[in-house]
Amino acid sequence: MKRSLFLVCLLTLLVLAGGCGKAKTTTTPAATKAQKEPYTIGAILDTSGPAASLGEPERDTLQMVVEELNAKGGIDGHPVELILLDNKSSESEAVLAAKRLVNEDKVLAIIGCSQTGTSLAIVDTVTKAQVPMISVASSAKIVTPPSERRWIFKTTQNNEIVAQKMITYLRQKGIKDVAVLSVNNAYGRDGAGTFTELAAKNGINVVLHEKFEATDTDMTAQLTKVKASPAKATAVFAIPPAASIVTKNFRDLGLQMPLLHCHGIGNKKFLELAGDAANGIVAPMGKLLVAEQLPDNDPQKQVLLKFIADYQKKYHVRPTTFSGHAYDAFYLLVNAIKQAGPDRAKIRDALEQTKGFVGVSGVFNMSPQDHSGLGEDAMVLVEVKDGKWHLLQ
Repeated sequence: MKRSLFLVCLLTLLVLAGGCGKAKTTTTPAATKAQKEPYTIGAILDTSGPAASLGEPERDTLQMVVEELNAKGGIDGHPVELILLDNKSSESEAVLAAKRLVNEDKVLAIIGCSQTGTSLAIVDTVTKAQVPMISVASSAKIVTPPSERRWIFKTTQNNEIVAQKMITYLRQKGIKDVAVLSVNNAYGRDGAGTFTELAAKNGINVVLHEKFEATDTDMTAQLTKVKASPAKATAVFAIPPAASIVTKNFRDLGLQMPLLHCHGIGNKKFLELAGDAANGIVAPMGKLLVAEQLPDNDPQKQVLLKFIADYQKKYHVRPTTFSGHAYDAFYLLVNAIKQAGPDRAKIRDALEQTKGFVGVSGVFNMSPQDHSGLGEDAMVLVEVKDGKWHLLQ
């Protein structure tokens, strides 16, 4: 009898020990209930350094949606475990992070990075490892040419869409001579280059192109050249804080011409840093910033309003454009894993076959030729008035 009781107790202890060991690999109570192994996803974001205003809201969004999904039971009972790494806005740090996620953590897929340069830096690593990657940066180079980017996708609108929106505005205003200012990195080069090419095709002359570094604190010298040029408008391709500094310097010099920015300024940080100088600028943006102003028949409106409400409830601030890019990356990936299971190659295939996914950044329709999946209808023109975003069209 004593021997039997001893064996029962021993067996119970072993079961409990095994259960505790398994619980350590999960991240939420929902995972324990499901008793299924977690699906591990990696994220590499620019949450510190010059691009932190992009990476921080992306990080917060991912933490929120993972928590929400796991509270509902995860993916078919499998909790999602998110391994979130900061690349410090550095391309070399991004590569180290990607190698860790691929080789040590064995993630199913990677979300990131926040910038064009850091995203491009890890393309080779994930391609060789055949791990699906969804970037939240903007350059079309991240996903082109398709033959070399089979494993790479992205959620931001391509710079071709951004540039075309800007050019359409300039043509409506009858402006033919434009100055371009751009940050001297992959993001600025791609944006300015795309704009210049499309401008030439649309009868608009880029009469001056000046560059600055992401860490510069004064762009008066470049803007003085703009003031002396025949330009009748200025287009800027940068993110905060540099984009905010350019805007303040522009106003300080008394320039009266239209000032256009790209979608890299789509967050509260730009408005805070630029202050009153931001009033009057025009920029192409995703619809998140003006969701309440959209017509009720817009296919994205309800998705946008729910995301805003959920984000504000958790963080007590409004989400930024970049928050939306992370939201889309996560749920595109979740949908693909639901279809494919924990198989990297099948997840890649499912992402490429995505059709009609209504997200924050637009309605996604992927294909083997298009790993972005967004059209021109994913963006609207906005103007800053009284420190707030207002829908133009």
